[in-house]
Amino acid sequence: MQDPAGDEFRDLGSRAKTQPPPAHIVFDSLRDPHELSTRHWLTLLPDEVEPRILEQVRPRLVVWSSLWPARPRDIVRYELSPDGGGGCLLRWTLLSPEAASPSEAQLGHLCRRLNVLINEKLRLSYGS
Repeated sequence: MQDPAGDEFRDLGSRAKTQPPPAHIVFDSLRDPHELSTRHWLTLLPDEVEPRILEQVRPRLVVWSSLWPARPRDIVRYELSPDGGGGCLLRWTLLSPEAASPSEAQLGHLCRRLNVLINEKLRLSYGS
């Protein structure tokens, strides 16, 4: 994958975990976290901004712009697939075209934050 400047994106971190609802429900939650038919789960920290949707392919892919103004070229890619039991497998991947990698501490913060948002807040919004 390339950004508009032509730079290649590098994988900074990724995690996959099942979510209770089917992929189309999780897709809607990622596409519009504040939609009235979804439960509010996207709570931003002071150093975060509302993401924009950069790409979407219903019901299997959503790509967000960066949550972090300090790293504006990063993106978050969400891939969804059936889990065989009525729910779905959701993989988030943090990608960056930046030449300089974040520090180990900063990368840990970014990945932990995505894990909390997706595998805690989003998951709990479905009642599980």
